Amino acid sequence: MIQVGIFTGYFPYSLKESAEIIRGHDFNTVQLDLTFKNMDLSTDQITQEKCNTIRDTFRRHNLPICCLSGYTNLVHPDPDKRKQNLAHLKKLIEMANECGTPYVISETGTFDPDSDWVHHPKNKTKEGYADCVAVIKDLVDHAEKHGVTFLVETYVNNVIGSIEETERLFADVNHKNLGLLMDPTNYFETHNIDNMDKVLNDIFDKLSDKIVISHAKDVKLAEADQGVQMADMDASEAHALRGVGAIELPAAGLGALNYDLYVERLGKDFPNIPIIIEHLEEDDVPRAKSFVDETLLKMGV
Repeated sequence: MIQVGIFTGYFPYSLKESAEIIRGHDFNTVQLDLTFKNMDLSTDQITQEKCNTIRDTFRRHNLPICCLSGYTNLVHPDPDKRKQNLAHLKKLIEMANECGTPYVISETGTFDPDSDWVHHPKNKTKEGYADCVAVIKDLVDHAEKHGVTFLVETYVNNVIGSIEETERLFADVNHKNLGLLMDPTNYFETHNIDNMDKVLNDIFDKLSDKIVISHAKDVKLAEADQGVQMADMDASEAHALRGVGAIELPAAGLGALNYDLYVERLGKDFPNIPIIIEHLEEDDVPRAKSFVDETLLKMGV
């Protein structure tokens, strides 16, 4: 049966307190964000000892870590910022197994200099794609050396955003240490959101063999362009994002995603896959988990 988890980053507390609260919500797995109030986990302060402590704390609370968040802008146009981003991501890859998981996840990023969430014309050029692929090949080679699989999470405003772009990436980087984080909401734009079921089926028909981990948030069309929408919360930008332009990305059960079809397709090919809840505030966790649990029960997965 599909395992229901949540990002640890939605609980901005000490390590032990975060684990206790998440366990109290009856989750049985987590996606690990290396951010805890009582630990310095900046790039040069990530150690084997700290990672083992984190791993063991979650294991003692019956919360196995299924994957590690490494979200950053892989193609940031500022060379120094890109170097910093990739150095931190590579450190996470090096330490992932010490955290108890062989999977590290990031989106591909955008060439926009000011925001990691908006489109930039270079994203869809041959030059931009080639630059992104070169970075991913290097990351995958680094992951292989450390017994890790690097997972790409697609997002429409990034270099790799569409089903076709994702297929192309896996054809061009055909490597056992590259996998896919499945979040169907990230493929929807104003031009295709009204074809919900077709897009969902296309995602699974074309990409199913690459999927390793899945996410649970939602998507809906706003009445007008709202720019970059961020929640006011103690969390990273990736967790505070609630949409861009006319596409909103709320918590699971608050949008238009056909969750019945999503989990049906997911459960058919991946009966024990973790599904990780995101895009919510802490006080909404019980509702969102109940929605996901009830959907899984209804669909028998």
